[in-house]
Amino acid sequence: VSTSTVSRLERGHLGSLSVDVIRRIAAVLDIRVDLRGRWRAGDLDRLLNVRHSALHEAVARFFRADLPAWTIRPEVSFSIYGERGIVDAVAWHPARRALLIIELKTDIVDVNDLVGGVDRKRRLAGRIAAEHGYQPLTVSTWVVVAPGRTNRRRIAVHGAMLRAAFPDDGRGVRRWLRDPGHAIDALSLWPESHAETVRSDP
Repeated sequence: VSTSTVSRLERGHLGSLSVDVIRRIAAVLDIRVDLRGRWRAGDLDRLLNVRHSALHEAVARFFRADLPAWTIRPEVSFSIYGERGIVDAVAWHPARRALLIIELKTDIVDVNDLVGGVDRKRRLAGRIAAEHGYQPLTVSTWVVVAPGRTNRRRIAVHGAMLRAAFPDDGRGVRRWLRDPGHAIDALSLWPESHAETVRSDP
């Protein structure tokens, strides 16, 4: 970009600059620029939370209606050796002593953060399970992604990395849920037929 453009940015005159230009200048300085969306005078998080809750409800109904052998716990918090967080849902199959860590994603934004976050929860799963009286023989993970064009596109773009981290897909995880005799790591889009009001695209 031109020297005059950099000068305008330095003086705080951002109105005439595009977000792309601002990010390009910041990238040279190893600075990350984040935009904070606002929605009807409130944080965009409110809208995202509605979608997240809808996806949570759809998954819970699926377990309740189709998978009575499983017990599912929503929003399980943990604090282990200074590591804190929340697991969207923990599912337990007592007959097989199988523990399933479920991560719900309305929008895939940072793939590295997704893979790393799920790996951290898998690593801590034994301690998380023990706090609820579970002693699992196997620990599995399932990333459930809300349907939508944007999420499909991002999964396709990062397909090799995501499939390496989560080899099993929707068909595989549904077969496994009937008889969880081994550990799996899965990622799948929530079916459109079960999506109801869950959408990642406006």
